[in-house]
Amino acid sequence: VQVVESGGGLVQPGGSLRLSCAVSGFTTRWFAMSWFRQVPGKESDLVAIISSFTESTNYLDSVKGRFTISKTTAENTVVLQMNSLKVEDTAVYRCNVRLWGEPGAGYWGQGTQVTVSS
Repeated sequence: VQVVESGGGLVQPGGSLRLSCAVSGFTTRWFAMSWFRQVPGKESDLVAIISSFTESTNYLDSVKGRFTISKTTAENTVVLQMNSLKVEDTAVYRCNVRLWGEPGAGYWGQGTQVTVSS
């Protein structure tokens, strides 16, 4: 299973970025995809999660109203639209996918750096 993230970068406070996560190499279906973020020396936070079938979503409190996770028309791809970015959003963002019939923590991408700085 391959999990490929894209879209990170440097942006000024108040700006926007769009992260993409594309998953391939599996024959079953995914039931949840999520974005986590981590800064050095801190625990990883679950930023946003989406269910495949219901498309229900959930967000970290600090990003509610600013970030949106959604499926795209491309198969097995989700995006995280991040608006009104703050300096404290700076982190490495990693995508995770959970597949039907596979217990455990799922599959992870390599991560993409998001830096919010003036």
